[in-house]
Amino acid sequence: MTYATPTENRAALLAGISNADLAATLLRVTMGTFFLAHTWMKLVLFTPAGTVAFFESLGFPGFLAYVVIAAEGLGGIALILGLWSRWVSLALLPILLGSIYPHWGAGFFFSNEGGGWEFPAFWSVALVVQALLGNGAFALGHDR
Repeated sequence: MTYATPTENRAALLAGISNADLAATLLRVTMGTFFLAHTWMKLVLFTPAGTVAFFESLGFPGFLAYVVIAAEGLGGIALILGLWSRWVSLALLPILLGSIYPHWGAGFFFSNEGGGWEFPAFWSVALVVQALLGNGAFALGHDR
């Protein structure tokens, strides 16, 4: 079992940082990077107009596509920097829960044709975990 206490063998950069803080940092930066990748995909590959059309094809209002693009981009940056990680994670949670809807008909597994809802459900859980953990180490913001 790994305990969240520093050891004398750790590198100076990591000295005094708990495993939980390192785990929170890894999760925070990874999710932030992935959110920026999704923002890039919606802006460059699908284009904003294409993203609006996709949202409308699902029955969502078209303007919601712009809200999602902005939230994913700004939220991704905030997560990478470690600013308001708890609140940003909770704010992004409805987007991931909402993304389960288009995948619901394809079943659970994301490898199914049309992509199942496994991946967005896992992301939703990861956001809740991040909200519980907070910023972790190497963050610009401070947890209370």
